[in-house]
Amino acid sequence: MKLIDTKNAVGQVLCHDITQIIRGEKKGPVFKKGHIVREEDIPVLLSVGKEHLYVWEKQEGMLHENEAAEILCELCRGTAEKAETSHMRASEPSEGKIELIAECSGLFQINRKALKAVNSFGQMMIASRHGNTAVSAGDKLLGTRIIPLVIEQDKMEAVRQRAMEETGGEPIFRLTPFQKKKYAVVTTGSEVYHGRIQDTFTPVLIDKLSEYESECIGHRICDDDPDMVTKAIREFLTKGAELVLCTGGMSVDPDDKTPLAIRNSGARIVSYGAPVLPGAMFLLSYTEDGRAVIGLPGCVMYAKRTIFDLVLPRIMANQEVTAEELAGLGEGGLCLNCPVCTYPNCGFGKGY
Repeated sequence: MKLIDTKNAVGQVLCHDITQIIRGEKKGPVFKKGHIVREEDIPVLLSVGKEHLYVWEKQEGMLHENEAAEILCELCRGTAEKAETSHMRASEPSEGKIELIAECSGLFQINRKALKAVNSFGQMMIASRHGNTAVSAGDKLLGTRIIPLVIEQDKMEAVRQRAMEETGGEPIFRLTPFQKKKYAVVTTGSEVYHGRIQDTFTPVLIDKLSEYESECIGHRICDDDPDMVTKAIREFLTKGAELVLCTGGMSVDPDDKTPLAIRNSGARIVSYGAPVLPGAMFLLSYTEDGRAVIGLPGCVMYAKRTIFDLVLPRIMANQEVTAEELAGLGEGGLCLNCPVCTYPNCGFGKGY
């Protein structure tokens, strides 16, 4: 690049976008990188405060900000071949910045070590929303930017190499589409079984699962009898349920036998209990073929957001949640029960 007086810029090629800001009306490039300055452009350039301009003077080993931003974008969603199946759409590079937009509803995830490694290099940045969160088509996922107008090609190659070491050659970010699952609900409790109270838990679950366009293939109400509950779980699994949700009987009271019933179904218990409030008495288990059988505490019925909201997106993206990951929920695992719930735009579950 070389710096010249704007009045002498006719015929020169701009090496960066020129931004115009008109309060309440516009913020964007009035001239794009690569524009050849004309005589009539001079008053416009002066009106946006550009008395001097950087014009392009290609040098070996140096990259323009937009060229470098393309490299960062590749690190985020993968090479051209992987980008086609990334479910993330890239914006056009502008002023060294590229944004990625979700093309489907799914689970957004981050390789945090790789992200930190890139942001530790200096002169470049990637900023994203939190990982392990549900996103919808059209949601903005992240933005990348090169800080200077030009940057050394060697530096960009070095950051590429470092990121690949952390990811094993995979992209830093991943968007996994949600799957439409067949699920069943097993309601436990003598008070519901004998008709003393109405089941108000199942409608909550149906409402939450409707966000994933999933199908309820059955609902069974059981007494506080672990054998009855076990039988219901096994029957639904045999009928093809890909997810079984058990409600009630999850505390440590003598009459609460749902955890025993789930264990007796043959499912492998990952964890009974989680460092989340509301949701401490949550139980997660899996069958041999990877189908989740979950015991839900009563708080899921009445609290706005609970442990179930944190784990469900992982389940619907066909990802198995580990005991170690559940243990990591402690930081951010306290819902503050705000008067106006803004989840997921809050800190609940963000240590996940």
